[in-house]
Amino acid sequence: MVDDGIFGGDVTQYIDTGSYVLNALLSGSIYGGLPANKITAQATKRGTNFHNLVEDYLRKDKELEFLISHRFCRVNLGFDELFGLDQSNIRFALEYGLNDDLTIGLGRSSFEKTYDSFLKYSVLKQKKGANSFPFAVSLFGSIALKTIKDFDPSDKRTFAESLFYVGQVLIARKVSSSFSFQLTPTYVHRNTVRINEDPHDIFALGLGTRIKLNKRVSFNSEYFLNFNESKSINARNSLALGIDIETGGHVFQLILSNAITMIEKSFITESTDNFFEGDIHFGFNISRTF
Repeated sequence: MVDDGIFGGDVTQYIDTGSYVLNALLSGSIYGGLPANKITAQATKRGTNFHNLVEDYLRKDKELEFLISHRFCRVNLGFDELFGLDQSNIRFALEYGLNDDLTIGLGRSSFEKTYDSFLKYSVLKQKKGANSFPFAVSLFGSIALKTIKDFDPSDKRTFAESLFYVGQVLIARKVSSSFSFQLTPTYVHRNTVRINEDPHDIFALGLGTRIKLNKRVSFNSEYFLNFNESKSINARNSLALGIDIETGGHVFQLILSNAITMIEKSFITESTDNFFEGDIHFGFNISRTF
């Protein structure tokens, strides 16, 4: 329990969040932060643009998680911008397991001041034996609201025009104890587009993999292929690579991606950076379970 960890005296180290307000809220001291023995990093679908495999993503029954995700600017900006660390996007989120099969979430991203919410439901689980099934299947749906104000007062959006919707089917298989993969057919609908030639509806297919290198380290990858793209921007397919490191019950995830955003409507359809030309964003995810 949280009280046992913070007030019970078993916390000896904290991770500074970079904000005195958040440090105080999480630990009771502006010089504290996230209790180190309560932290896991999330290769999370909502953290971001790094999707976890189905069996790891759903919250457990009555489990609440507070998540903080960071994506920094491009590393190829050089030393003057501290290789992108001078600028960042951040997302705060809460995720709650209504039961073992249904998770809900609410988040807020600094990018375009976007609020998002989602539902995820486990339809089928991978099983062995008499009633075996080769895949785990979950359904995911989200809605996002962009609240950033336009610079042109004459181009003010209505509430409905600021909404975006995402629907996904997550099909995952654990092939062995060291290898898992996931296919993610995706549909994104945008109520408003930049120009008339931009599609309101975008279809994409994601592929995610996880390779366990040993008991404590795994290598993860994710790629989204768009089948139709916006004409108003030079959109690129999203690519992310990451490392999970488990140390004494903690899991830290470090991410390299060509996307600076962390929700589906953005990183799947609006990424413009070229990973292979050095347009790489460093990022990380941390969470705390209540």
